[in-house]
Amino acid sequence: MLAQEIIRAKREGRALSEAELQAFVGGITDGGWSDAQVAAMAMAVLLRGMGRAETTALTLAMAHSGERLDWAAADLPGPVLDKHSTGGVGDKVSLMLAPIVAACGGFVPMVSGRGLGHTGGTLDKLASWPGYQLTPEPARMQRVLRDAGCVIVGASARLAPADRRLYAIRDVTATVESLPLITASILSKKLAAGLQALVMDVKVGNGAFCATGAEAEALARSLVEVAGAAGLPARALVTDMNQVLGRHAGNALEVSEAIGFLAGTAREPRLLELTLALSGELLALGGLAASAAEGAARAREVLASGKAAECFARMVRGLGGPADVLAANGAELPRAPVVRPLPAPADGHLGLVDTRALGLVIVELGGGRRRAEDPIDPRVGLADVLPPGSAVQRGEPLLWVHAASDDAADAALARLATLLCVLDPRQARPAEPGPVVCAVIQTDALQCQLFSR
Repeated sequence: MLAQEIIRAKREGRALSEAELQAFVGGITDGGWSDAQVAAMAMAVLLRGMGRAETTALTLAMAHSGERLDWAAADLPGPVLDKHSTGGVGDKVSLMLAPIVAACGGFVPMVSGRGLGHTGGTLDKLASWPGYQLTPEPARMQRVLRDAGCVIVGASARLAPADRRLYAIRDVTATVESLPLITASILSKKLAAGLQALVMDVKVGNGAFCATGAEAEALARSLVEVAGAAGLPARALVTDMNQVLGRHAGNALEVSEAIGFLAGTAREPRLLELTLALSGELLALGGLAASAAEGAARAREVLASGKAAECFARMVRGLGGPADVLAANGAELPRAPVVRPLPAPADGHLGLVDTRALGLVIVELGGGRRRAEDPIDPRVGLADVLPPGSAVQRGEPLLWVHAASDDAADAALARLATLLCVLDPRQARPAEPGPVVCAVIQTDALQCQLFSR
């Protein structure tokens, strides 16, 4: 099939056939389509959209563009489950959810990604540990999964390779926002990972890619319906990202917070609520609980007993991290040489904040990337960030900046002083945070016959 004719068909608004979409994905994978042709197709999809059957066919074709993980040989005595988040500031839920689900009898081969824009990436967080193997050999990955119940690793270049090239082209051609292409990008990798159930966390708010509830619900519904059509039971939670999730944002800082969460030394309430909600939904989907509420209760039990923390420690040790991460309590994590507070300028209460802007401050500190090839400084970030509505006294730290130098700390503090506003309680009411979980999107798994292999 001629690439230009497929592009023309989509440009004119016609629904593409399974064969045409397979030709498109094949051309991405083997180089038969030029970058210009792939970009033109992406723009046509952005402008003309895709129906659900088209999006499902595209997703499955991308999932089959490379190797697929098969856990049958591992003979795992439980369901293979996973979770995906669209990304936020301080979102470290994956670090706790994977061992929680493992402690409840699930197996979680979590293939994670790097940070994107102002949002942090789970893989960058785990890279804070010297020795942690982000891309282990398959045999080691299987061994750790069976022993610990979870592995959090990076994607092999052989897993859904069509997505890798298509995303790089979308990133520089202003086509990232296409709902069908976002759906196919996320789900192709999850389908290739050989999962039996998936829960998704679709963020909404001023720190998320989806700024409005309508945008977030549209994405959540697309993800859940396409996953179901591909035979993968899935649910999506639309969750709040109008403030930092937890108390810390920044790679090593978030790993430290996750260790404290699992060990029981500190569990920020909103972070705990979201982690339990997502865990409960996934346990119910995987048949390990009769309902999401029962699943959340089981998740709370394994947190309280220390079983989840033990699974996390076994995973980290098995992948080359610290031998006893719980006893070390984050001691091996790199620490910033400069730590400075941002003091409250007056008595009052903390107003609402631009969460995306906070994420960009971390990027400026070196904790994120401006370009794909930029290195990450795992030491830097924002710690002990007070939530909106907090009552504060003049001079009290609103947060602490962890920086690589005094100059970097000065620049960050100057910017943060414009972002965090302390309001006079006589003139304004304290901010009242919205619910952590805004909506739950679910549908029956629809079996799709697009691919028989």
